Amino acid sequence: MAVASREGRLLLTADKDFGELVFRRNQVVPGLVLLRIDPESGELVRARLREAVDQFGQALFGRYVVIDEIRFRSRRL
Repeated sequence: MAVASREGRLLLTADKDFGELVFRRNQVVPGLVLLRIDPESGELVRARLREAVDQFGQALFGRYVVIDEIRFRSRRL
């Protein structure tokens, strides 16, 4: 998180604990993307990430976006 924050990068993770760090412990990150897709489904992961970038673009910054197989959920950080 510190590197993402310092370098102004999105944090891409499959670890739900980062959401807790951001919302309950007030850790700062430019944007957080949580993947809720089985990592063994590599092509689906890549396809859904492309769809998220196409839909949100630069708006991924400043948001917490959860990506699963069928939908995106998004809220402001």
